[in-house]
Amino acid sequence: MTRAPPPVRPGRRSGEEPLTDHLVEPRVSRDLRAFIAGLPKAELHVHHVGSASPRIVSELAARHPDSKVPTDPEALADYFTFTDFAHFIEVYLSVVDLIRTPEDVRLLTYEVARELARQQVRYAELTITPFSSTRRGIDEGAFMAAIEDARKAAEAEFGTVLRWCFDIPGEAGLESAEETARLATDDRLRPEGLVSFGLGGPEIGVPRPQFKPFFDRAIAAGLHSVPHAGETTGPQTVWDALNELGAERIGHGTSSARDPELLRHLAERRIPLEVCPTSNIATRAVATLDEHPMKRFVEAGVLVTVNSDDPPMFGTDLNNEYAVAARLLDLDERGLADLARNAVEASFLDPAGKARLVSEIDAHTASWLAS
Repeated sequence: MTRAPPPVRPGRRSGEEPLTDHLVEPRVSRDLRAFIAGLPKAELHVHHVGSASPRIVSELAARHPDSKVPTDPEALADYFTFTDFAHFIEVYLSVVDLIRTPEDVRLLTYEVARELARQQVRYAELTITPFSSTRRGIDEGAFMAAIEDARKAAEAEFGTVLRWCFDIPGEAGLESAEETARLATDDRLRPEGLVSFGLGGPEIGVPRPQFKPFFDRAIAAGLHSVPHAGETTGPQTVWDALNELGAERIGHGTSSARDPELLRHLAERRIPLEVCPTSNIATRAVATLDEHPMKRFVEAGVLVTVNSDDPPMFGTDLNNEYAVAARLLDLDERGLADLARNAVEASFLDPAGKARLVSEIDAHTASWLAS
């Protein structure tokens, strides 16, 4: 009989200091960590609310004392302890409920950009769920203005370029899909930074094909399709995302490793996977790090990108996820630089921006190896 693993405990952090202990300890050298810390990066799978640091969550909780979310940043380490994926969604939604005003939205967005900049993230596609805010009474125009104001301020002050993926919260059903598609395609509301359309939340009991009409509308409006699929369900969910939703990238795609034909398809079509190792362990999508399929993806020729998903909730950050990837794939500095280039290739950044970021990655790597 297999025993259930103990509850997952994220690492703790204080203020704006880098993480010092992690949910998944990748056991790589200090030199490799230092290389990663300075490596210019792009991040493609990171959630807006899920990126709220304990400091920001506690500040928002203090603003809204009727919430059950702790106001003490240290207490959040215990609060962010997940027994399974369903419990993670429950906790996640309790944090979502702290975002109640345009000022909350602006604060969160700006502070997420600050944290990304600290990690040398030059470009990020931030997954935002506008339905979660508009259904709580935030004016849709004010919501769009808040994220755009934060985006422009962050780029000016930190140099980090943000773009948006509007995603459907799958657990909220077709009503949320209709609202998200409307907000994403209405020219009077659609924010300048919006580049893609996604689908998140639980997969079990939320089949992908029902969302096809909404993805069709978003694609017709010029947005890229980037649904989550195969995180907690089987490979068929990934096939559905590809065939029914026109997916250009797959969020997670963890179960793809169980289908050789699917791996060949992903590799041949150069369809990237947005891999989030620590997240997969925290939500029990994968039992242990040693069982994570990232290496099988790479061996099959699939384009793999490394991402942090909901980093403070999982006690991680993008730098740590690169260290985890180094352990899983046995990478040195050149291999890690290749992973960083993968994210640039898979991004929706414009060609000139891609060329600049690749040049930064190459310069950092050459300087490091020459020292």
